[in-house]
Amino acid sequence: MREGVRAERLPTRDGRWLGVLTLDSPASLNALSLPMIQALTRHLRDWEQDPRVCAVLLEGAGEKAFCAGGDIRSFYHERQRMSDGELFRYARDFFLQEYRLDLLIHQYGKPLVCLADGICMGGGMGLLAGARFRLVTESSLLAMPEVSIGLYPDVGASWWLSRLPGRLGLWLGLTGARCNGADALGLGLADWALARTDRPRLMASLLALDWQQEGEALDDALALCFAALADQATLPPPLLLPCRDQIDALLAGLSLEGVLARLFEAPLEGALAQQRETCRGGSPLSRALLWRQYWQGRHLSLAEAFAEELTLSVNCVLRGDFIEGVRALLIDKDKEPHWQGPQALDGIADFYRWPALAGETDNPLWRELKEQTDKQGRAS
Repeated sequence: MREGVRAERLPTRDGRWLGVLTLDSPASLNALSLPMIQALTRHLRDWEQDPRVCAVLLEGAGEKAFCAGGDIRSFYHERQRMSDGELFRYARDFFLQEYRLDLLIHQYGKPLVCLADGICMGGGMGLLAGARFRLVTESSLLAMPEVSIGLYPDVGASWWLSRLPGRLGLWLGLTGARCNGADALGLGLADWALARTDRPRLMASLLALDWQQEGEALDDALALCFAALADQATLPPPLLLPCRDQIDALLAGLSLEGVLARLFEAPLEGALAQQRETCRGGSPLSRALLWRQYWQGRHLSLAEAFAEELTLSVNCVLRGDFIEGVRALLIDKDKEPHWQGPQALDGIADFYRWPALAGETDNPLWRELKEQTDKQGRAS
């Protein structure tokens, strides 16, 4: 089976290797399949342990996208042929391996550079968010559009959306609003700009770097390299940042019902009006999960956020609006999802309980986190 990931090791001037991982499925906008997730994880783990590999560059093939998200069509097709127990195992394995990959990137022991040129949404944001050096271009387009497919912003977004300025993270989640490279820099979702035609210069600069440096000295050398490249980049004006004051006012308050009532009645125009309609047409269950995660996420560690998301995501597949959202948007493409009614919100607490299926008794990420905490406690 073709993995959809191209892995190369390029020689640096001092005889070491720069590892390059390219998401290579441009026909699907480099959407992450389970084999792609497994390939990325395998190469990253191998290279982290290989002293000859000094750093990793992660990018996407084609002109349109870095990564448009996860391969979510597969969930609809698997639902048609699988029992509940089989679907549970499929969802558990997919999200568990995706979140482990995202967490690996956040904690990677070597410099990891992510070039998010073009579309970067959903699962692509999960890859970008954890990289130590995050680059965008004039063509970058970032979003967390899960409200339209009956999911919620996952891949660690429970943790990082709540840490964005003002209520902009909440707006991104509730409306699926798209932002560009300038927005990403202002929001802290990216670190440097790069002209998309300057990728050869980026590669040449990385290969020519003195990789004998370590720690802060190496990070500083990389930062200077990216800053020099950024001088040649011209980004379009930000889309979201100029609207911050208006967005903060629209989303002020601690009640989802009150915020939505204000939002849906507000006299909006242009992009904000369109984004408001996306929110209105999205899954009520997705909005409720996003709201709860936004406020809880700021009190969670990154690992805890991923563990909680694993439970939520599996339940969204089994009992939520996710399968219906995929059908309406990507399979039948009628864009007329039949969301669950208000009664579904009464059972939202059940989405935070691990499903009692296929002999599973607990969330493996929570179990691993507890084992790690116990081990640290014994060591101290």
